[in-house]
Amino acid sequence: MNNYTDEKELSILKLEMRGVSRRTFLKFCAATAVLLGLENSYGSVLAEAAAEAVKKKPIIWLQGQGCTGCSCSLLSSLNPGPAEILLDMVSMRFNTTVMNAAGYLSVDVLDKTVKEGNYLLVIEGSIPTADPRYCVVEGMPFEELVVKTAKNAAAVVAVGTCSAYGGIPKAGITGAKSVSEIITDKPVINIPGCPFKPDWLVGTLLYYLSFNEVPPLDNDKRPLAYFGNHNIHDTCPRVSYFEKGQFLMDWNDPATVNWCLFKVGCKGPVTFSDCNRNWWNDGVNYCIRAGSPCAGCVQPQFYENFAPLYAPLFDLAAKEEPKEATGSDGGRKEGFDGLSVAVGAGMTAALVGGYKALQALSKTGKGETKDG
Repeated sequence: MNNYTDEKELSILKLEMRGVSRRTFLKFCAATAVLLGLENSYGSVLAEAAAEAVKKKPIIWLQGQGCTGCSCSLLSSLNPGPAEILLDMVSMRFNTTVMNAAGYLSVDVLDKTVKEGNYLLVIEGSIPTADPRYCVVEGMPFEELVVKTAKNAAAVVAVGTCSAYGGIPKAGITGAKSVSEIITDKPVINIPGCPFKPDWLVGTLLYYLSFNEVPPLDNDKRPLAYFGNHNIHDTCPRVSYFEKGQFLMDWNDPATVNWCLFKVGCKGPVTFSDCNRNWWNDGVNYCIRAGSPCAGCVQPQFYENFAPLYAPLFDLAAKEEPKEATGSDGGRKEGFDGLSVAVGAGMTAALVGGYKALQALSKTGKGETKDG
C-alpha cells in the first residue's frame, strides 16, 4: 500500500476483523480525547494517530525489578483489548512478556530498534543500584540497559509505581530507583499504579502520537488528565460517613460495612487519580467500591511511606501536626511528615487539625472507634 488513506483503511479493517467496529473504535478515540481535556472532535485525530502508529513510533518495553503485574494489567484490558493495543495502536517491537522471539533473536530486534532511534521507551519495574547483580536483563545490569536504550528514545514512559517512584522494591535493600532518577536528559512520563490502569497508558500514547509532545503533567510527572486534578477522597461514595465521623473499625460488622475506611488505612485523602470516576476492568469496579481501602498506589510515597497499608495516615505521620504549604497546583498542602494532603470540599477540619479532630468526630454505638 502506497496510499495513506488505503493504509488507514487497512488498519480499521484489521480492527473490524477482530470484532471491533469502526464506530466503536472512533467512539473510544473520542472518549479518550475528552479524558485528555480535548474536544471530542479530536477523536478523529487520535484515530488517525492510532492507525498510523505502526509507522510513526515503535515501542520498546523493558522490565526491571517488578512483578510483571503491569504487563498483566495491559494484557487484561478490554475495549480495546490487548491485540488492538499491541498490534494496531502501537508498534510493540520488544516486550519479553508478550513477544514470541527469545534469546539472540529478541536481542537482535532490540538492537536494531535502538539503532533506528525515534521510538518510545516504556519501562516497567524499578532500577536497582546497590548491586548490578540484583537485576540483569539481556546479559547486562538493568541500569546499564536502561541508560543505553534511553539514549535514542524520543521519550520515556515509566509504567507502574515501581518504575515511576521506586514502589515496593524501594523499601528493600536493592537501592531501587525510579526512571526519572536515572534518566534526566529525556522527557519522562510517569503512569503509576500497582498495577497501572491500561486506559492511562493508551490515552497517553495516543496523545503523544497525535501531537508529538508530552501531555500536560502534574508535579509528579503524571498526566493531569488522569491524576493531578482528581482526588480520590473528594468523590468517594463514603465521604458522607467521613463527615459524620463514622469510621469502619470491624470488617465483620454488617451495620458499618459501608462506613468511611480512613481508620483502616484508606489513603484516598492524599491520593490523586481518576479510579473512582473511570472504573477498572471496562467500568466494572474499583478498590473502594469493592470494599478495600485505597492503598495510594499511584503516589510517590507508596509503598514505604504508606506501610503498613492498614494503618491510618495520622499513625504514619508520627503524630506531627500538618505544615501548610500550598503546592504549585493550588490544590494541595504538605503535611503529616511530608505526606501530600488535599484540602478540599468535604474533608473538613479533620485532616487539617490533626488526629485529635478525628477523635472528636468519632461517634458512640456500633461506630465507636478505638483511637491510638
